[in-house]
Amino acid sequence: QLQACGGGLVQTGDSLRLSCAGAGRTFSTLHMGWFRQAPGKERESVAVNTWTGLTTYYADSVKGRFTISRDNAKNTVYLQMNSLKSEDTAVYYCAASGRAPGFGRSWFFDINNYAYWGQGTEVTVSS
Repeated sequence: QLQACGGGLVQTGDSLRLSCAGAGRTFSTLHMGWFRQAPGKERESVAVNTWTGLTTYYADSVKGRFTISRDNAKNTVYLQMNSLKSEDTAVYYCAASGRAPGFGRSWFFDINNYAYWGQGTEVTVSS
């Protein structure tokens, strides 16, 4: 079970931090990712942190502005979003994967590799 929160209505240039809390003892063994879906668009990958916590991947559109991190002791993954733009407006979902990973960003950004999804938290960036 994943529970995402932290969304809201902000202005261009503002910051937000999303949190996603998981239940269960295996959180530290899971790849954790943030994905988003804007109105009328397909769900897209935003950022992923592999189970070791040592490797992260970012979508080009958020690189340098967003940071994914995790606290295994709290079973929580975060997405710090800075310098928000109107195009960041979307429902943000956290997801977890326990699959043995493939190689590279393309595997971790494939939403089909994630079996566990949170309910989503809405982020609206107003210009």
